[in-house]
Amino acid sequence: MNWFQRKIFLYNVTFGLYMLEWWERYLFNILIIVLLWFAFSNGSRSATEFYRSHLRAKLGNNGNLTT
Repeated sequence: MNWFQRKIFLYNVTFGLYMLEWWERYLFNILIIVLLWFAFSNGSRSATEFYRSHLRAKLGNNGNLTT
């Protein structure tokens, strides 16, 4: 068993996916992927908004912080 197979096995055992049917496992994994996608997209949107509202005013033309 290589490193990648061990990580998949650990994921299946940690979340109890080993006792599910194959289609239930796929459904659970799709749900997790969608939730992570929402979290990352909202996080990047929030980081962009933070940059635009707070940091852009403090940055000069050449990217150095101004005091």
